[in-house]
Amino acid sequence: MRLFVNLRGFKMKIMKNRGYIYALAALLCLCVACGRKGASDVAESIDIEEVTAPAMGFEPDSLEMRSGEVKNGQFFSTLLGGLGMSQQEAYNLTEASKDIFDVKTLRVGKQYRAYYEDSVLKYLVYDRDKASSIVFDCTAPYGAWVYEKPVTVEQRYADVTINSSLWVDMRAAGVSPLLIVSLSDIYAWTVDFFALQKGDRFRVLYEEKMCEGEVIAVDTVRYAVFSHGGDDFPMVMFDQKDGGNMWWNEKGESMRKAFLKAPLQYSRVSSGFSYARRHPVTRKVQPHTGVDYAAPKGTPVMTIGDGVVTSVKYEGAGGNTVRIRHNSVYSTAYLHLSKYAKGLKAGQRVRQGEVIGYVGSTGRSTGPHLDFRVWKNGTPINPLKMDSPPAEPIASSNLPAFNRRHEQYKASIDAIQAQSVAAELFELL
Repeated sequence: MRLFVNLRGFKMKIMKNRGYIYALAALLCLCVACGRKGASDVAESIDIEEVTAPAMGFEPDSLEMRSGEVKNGQFFSTLLGGLGMSQQEAYNLTEASKDIFDVKTLRVGKQYRAYYEDSVLKYLVYDRDKASSIVFDCTAPYGAWVYEKPVTVEQRYADVTINSSLWVDMRAAGVSPLLIVSLSDIYAWTVDFFALQKGDRFRVLYEEKMCEGEVIAVDTVRYAVFSHGGDDFPMVMFDQKDGGNMWWNEKGESMRKAFLKAPLQYSRVSSGFSYARRHPVTRKVQPHTGVDYAAPKGTPVMTIGDGVVTSVKYEGAGGNTVRIRHNSVYSTAYLHLSKYAKGLKAGQRVRQGEVIGYVGSTGRSTGPHLDFRVWKNGTPINPLKMDSPPAEPIASSNLPAFNRRHEQYKASIDAIQAQSVAAELFELL
C-alpha cells in the first residue's frame, strides 16, 4: 500500500484540524505496519555480520610508537634501515616474511607504525589497506602475519533527488561516493549518466563495509529504483549461483546489455549527433555523425562491447583512432585519442569495458575530447539513441524466488518511506 503526502500543500489544513492529522498519522502507522513484514523479510534474507579481528600479536600499549609513511624512492630495506635495523637484520626479516609480504608491493604514501622497547625496534605494522595490516616481528627468529581490523557490514537506504549533479547531491545527502561508482556500473546499460536531469531520483537499498568508523566499500547494492521522466527503472539483485549476472530489472531481464551507454566515465556531452554542424575549427557546416565527450586528457576510454579491433592508427582529422567491429551489425570508432592502450593492435579481441585508449586532442581538435561514433549495418547512428537488447534473462525455474525477493525489497522501501512521512507529520504537531 502506498501513500504520498504533499506536506507543503497540507500544512495549513493540518494546523487548523488536529483531528485530521491524528487520523492521517494513524493511517500512516498502519501502512508502516503492513510493510514491516516485507521489511523484516528483507532483513532476514541479508546476512549482517561482524568480522571479529584477531589479536595484533603483541601489546602495543607497552611499547614506544613512532609513525610515518613510505616515502618516494624508499625500499623495504631502506625503510627498515631508517628505523634502526642493520642490513643483516633487514635481510633476515625480509627472508622470514617473504611468504606473507612481497617487498615489491611496498607503496609510496602507505602508513606504518614502528614499536620500540629500550630503543630497539620490536615490531613494524604496515597498513596494507584500510582493513588490514602486515605485522613484522623485527627480532630473531623474525616473522610476519596479517592483522585483520574489525569490519562490520551495515544495511543502508539512500533516497536522492538530482538538483545539480549525482555526485554533488549524493554527497549532500551524506551518501558515500562509493555508492555512485556501484550504481554507475549496475545501470551502465540502462541510464546515461551524462544526461541526468533535475528531478531524476535514486532510491537504493545497499550495504556498506565499515572499518574504524570509515566506509571502506559499498559491499552490495540489493535493490534500486531510478526514476526519470515519470518512469521507474527498478534493479533487483538476485544470485542464480551460476557465476554470471546478478542484477536484473523487474521482469527478470539482465541489467547488462550488449553495449555500454557511454565509452568513458564522468564527463559531459559537448557536441551531439548532427548532419548540419558548424565545425569548430574549419567553421564549415558539415555532418558530425558522432557524439563528442569533453573530458580531461588521459581519461581512460573503454570499448562499449565485446569485439575485434579492426584498426589502430592515426587518421588525419580524426587523429589517433581505434575502430572495433562488434558483430555483423554494429561497429564503433574512438577518435582524437592521446595514446592507445598498451599493446593494442588490429585483429585483437577486446571485452566490454576494456580500456582501449585515452582521451586526447590529436587531429583536427580544439581541445581534449572523445569523438565517439557508431555504425549499424554500415550507416551512422546516434550513439545516444542506440537501443541495445538485453542479455540472457533469468532462468524460468528461478522466477518464483526472484519475484518474491523483488516484492520483499519493494515492501521494504515502501515501509521506510511511510515511516519517514509519518515522522515529518508528527513533527508538525
